[in-house]
Amino acid sequence: MRHGKKVNHLGRKTAHRKAMLANMACSLIEHKRINTTVAKAKALKQFVEPLVTKSKEDTTHNRRIVFSRLRDKYAVTELFRDVAAKVGDRPGGYTRIIKLGNRLGDNADMAMIELVDYNELYNAGKPAKKKARRRGGKGKKAETAPAAPATETANSEEE
Repeated sequence: MRHGKKVNHLGRKTAHRKAMLANMACSLIEHKRINTTVAKAKALKQFVEPLVTKSKEDTTHNRRIVFSRLRDKYAVTELFRDVAAKVGDRPGGYTRIIKLGNRLGDNADMAMIELVDYNELYNAGKPAKKKARRRGGKGKKAETAPAAPATETANSEEE
């Protein structure tokens, strides 16, 4: 029985699988997109997304946790500096898997996995999001209050 065993072993022993996912994650962070099989892409998505979530808060503890999984200090630096700044406002879903068809040699299902915010083709159609503003009374009062004394002083100088 396989109750509660959700990990896709990908035909590898534990150490080999962890090393492969760490290497693929470093490549994904460095190149922003990689081509691989669909099964490996799905496993990589589960591996990378918690690391990107950790990178949004830059603390020593989070850096050490991410480094223990990636084992590449250049990838950790890139993740915390560039990638985290780009995905800071996104609540999740940092990667996208696009199926590419079958591989010529062995007919394996291929896919491209990429970081969502780095694809200009998909993001070109969407307008830049403006910050949502509340329609409270404070905003209007703050804008009109400084304007009124400025006009009074201008009128008093003319007289």
